[in-house]
This record gives sequence, structure tokens and C-alpha cells, in this order.
Amino acid sequence: MTQNAPIPFDNSFAGLPAQFFARQPPVPVSKPSLIAVNKELARELGIDAAWLAGPDGVRTLGGNLVPERAEPLAQVYAGHQFGGWVPQLGDGRAILLGEVVDASGQRRDIQLKGAGRTPYSRGGDGRAWLGPVLREYVVSEAMHALGIPTTRALAAVTTGEVVQRETALPGAILTRVAASHIRVGTFQYFAARQDSASLRLLCDYVIERHYPDAENPLDLLNAVIARQASLIARWMSVGFIHGVMNTDNMAISGETIDYGPCAFMDVYDPDKVFSSIDQFGRYAYSRQPDIAVWNLAQFATCLLPLMGEHAAAVKAATDAVHQFSPAFTQHWLALFGRKIGLDHAQEGDRGLIEAFLDGMARNQADFTNGFRDLAAGQVPDAMAGWKADWQARLQGERGDVDAIMRAANPAYIARNHRIEAMISAAVAGDFEPFETLNDILENPYDDQPEANHYRAPPNPDEVVRQTFCGT
Repeated sequence: MTQNAPIPFDNSFAGLPAQFFARQPPVPVSKPSLIAVNKELARELGIDAAWLAGPDGVRTLGGNLVPERAEPLAQVYAGHQFGGWVPQLGDGRAILLGEVVDASGQRRDIQLKGAGRTPYSRGGDGRAWLGPVLREYVVSEAMHALGIPTTRALAAVTTGEVVQRETALPGAILTRVAASHIRVGTFQYFAARQDSASLRLLCDYVIERHYPDAENPLDLLNAVIARQASLIARWMSVGFIHGVMNTDNMAISGETIDYGPCAFMDVYDPDKVFSSIDQFGRYAYSRQPDIAVWNLAQFATCLLPLMGEHAAAVKAATDAVHQFSPAFTQHWLALFGRKIGLDHAQEGDRGLIEAFLDGMARNQADFTNGFRDLAAGQVPDAMAGWKADWQARLQGERGDVDAIMRAANPAYIARNHRIEAMISAAVAGDFEPFETLNDILENPYDDQPEANHYRAPPNPDEVVRQTFCGT
């Protein structure tokens, strides 16, 4: 059914040729019921939040009503999953309703995640259960509040239907907002088919939409590398582990996308892995920069047919990918420098930062609280020697060290045990923990005395050792 609705769609991806997607409406659900609407984000997008929370809005969020000017479709892409090549993936449980141009003039996708089977479902049911929907809602909004580029959560609804996983679970749909859903895997899909015409069209589209200063594919490659270097450094500065950095989960826009088995570290461990399917630590915390380089090398390979003479193109692309590491290191040093109060980099700062991290690892210190406590001058007794070196280094700083550190070190993160408790409550019909968690994480750098217990690491019986993909 198509009906008027106050969503100001202004679509562009739907104007690309048919090989880029499959046109398909969302599959209706039996009884959509609202969990939450992100009113602030709705305002940014020019959407009436009251309408969105009303009957027709909830029907839209559940996939039961297709608004006027929406052009629903499922995007196709390929990808390397844990290093293994899959020639065709695509939106197996997500439908792009369309795009809007927000209050700042940025074009953004509105997508229903969990909206039913598509031609790319590969045997899946196309649905999502409540747990992953609430996890992505909370974590993506928490990342936004931390200042990290990310997809956003506009709304979530229950479907009134059961989703069968290991057990029968309540179904839900997330409405996700993104700068776009174009991935490294989107380029891989056409490059693998040697479809240079579509590859050129995709390249031009991405340049126009995301990188208007780029004049050619090499400029695009350099721009994407720069954004990813910044993004991965920001992840690591808050102890975030994406968990599944496949090429189909790396957004060309430079946003964090696809919060599957993601997690924030409690105890600092550079080799920490949470994902239940990452048996060999490919996507461990400390390996994320290396994996980003690997993914970007695949992206560069896709662009080679568009970059002129082959040998020269290979050299230019290789040189570009090699720029990731120095760019990442520069961002990492700046971010972690501020975490220990340093606003003006000096030689030797990296050693000081790494010594603190090594000390935290030896003392099994909580990553978030360890840095936040440092802002109050609290250092483990076993690190007294490091504290003396640190305080001597601070003498060279001219700024407000306390303010620098408090702005760089959140007090509150989306802790895994809090998320699991929130999901368990929601499955039982209690959404108050979900609402409380969102409220606290909206201001992660502020002291919130009434919520201090949310800073606490998990008790031994609350430790989350594995996280799971939502499919």
C-alpha cells in the first residue's frame, strides 16, 4: 500500500541502473508496536516525530505502509568475510526506503533492518529479533554521543511475530539512518564481474555524494583511506571492537556500520576478541588497523580499472594504501595523547602512552575507568614510576590538563553486561532499562552522580565473554 506521509524523500541511489539493487517493498508484519523514536534525529531529517510515533508512522516503521516518494529496494554487494571471498551478498534483511536531505544539507539513507526476505537473503528469513535491534540502537547512538562517525537509530518497533533462532524470539525492526549504505563490497561486486561501466558509474556517484572535492578515482581512494584512518583510531580510543570488519561492513562514507558482535572492552587486553565466530582473532582490538589496511587494499584493487595504465595505477594505489598507517598513527597519538592530558605532541609521547597501556594490561585495569580515573590523578600503585614520568611530562603542557582529559575520556560506555541485562528485560516486556541506558549514554563525558553504578565493570558472574551476530 502506498500513502502520503511526512517524510521528505529525495532519492538518488534508486536512479542508478537495475544491476545495483532489487526493487522490493518491505514485507508487512502482523502487529507493529513502537519501542522508541529518536526525536532529535527525526528533527534533523525533517520528519515529524509525532507522526512517526503515531499509527501511520508505526505502520511505516514496521514495513506495513510505504510512504509517498519512497522507492524501496535492497542493495547488492559482495565481500570478503573473515578473508573468504563471497561473490554475491547484499541486503538480505534490510530495505532502503529512500533518502532525505537533512537540516545541514547532507543526504542520508533511511533503511528498515529486519524488513523481510530479499533476493539476497541466501536462505535467511530476512527478519531480526529484538536483541540485536536494541543492541544496535543503543550502541550506535552511544557512538554518536562519543563523537564517532556512525550510522544512527531513528526508531525501533516490535513486529508481533516470532523469529526462530536457537529458540523462538520476539521479532523487531530497526530504522537505520546512514550517510549511505555503500560499502567496499559494493565496489567489489562490480569489479569481480569486470563490469567497468557500472564501476565507473558507482565511482562517480560516490564522489558526487560523499567526496565532491575528489576529481578522479585516486582522489577517492585517498579520501576514503583518510576517513578510515581517523575512524579506526577513534574506535580504539574508546576501547571499541567492531567484531566483524568484513569488506561488506566497511562503509565508503567513513561511518561505523553494522553493529553485530561489537563490544566495548572492560579489562584492557590488546588481543581481546568478543565475536563468537572470530575463532582466530582476525578482528581483535589491536588488529583493527591492520584489517583496515587489508580492506582498503581490496578497495584500491577495485579502482584499478578506472585509473589508467595498469603499472602506474598499481603504484599509485599501493602508495595510497601505504599512507593509512602514518595517518592512523597521527590520529592515534593525538587521541591517546589527549587521554593522558597531552595537547601538544612531543617526541617520546608514544612511549609514555604505550607504557600506561602496558601497565593497565598487567594490572587488568578497566580501560574506560582507568583513563577516566587518570583524569582525577588516580594511578595504580604498581605504576608509581610511570606516574612520576607522566607528571613530569605534564609540566610542558600549557592548557587545562583536567579539561583535556575529561573531554577525551568518557565516564560511561555501552557496557556489555548492561546491554545483555537490558535485552533480557525487554524480552520480558520491560523497556525501562533500554530507556535508562539511552539516557545515560547520551552524555557520556558528563559526571552523572545518580548513574555512577553504570560506570562499574561487571561482577565475575556478569562478564560477557562472547557476542553474537544478529542474523
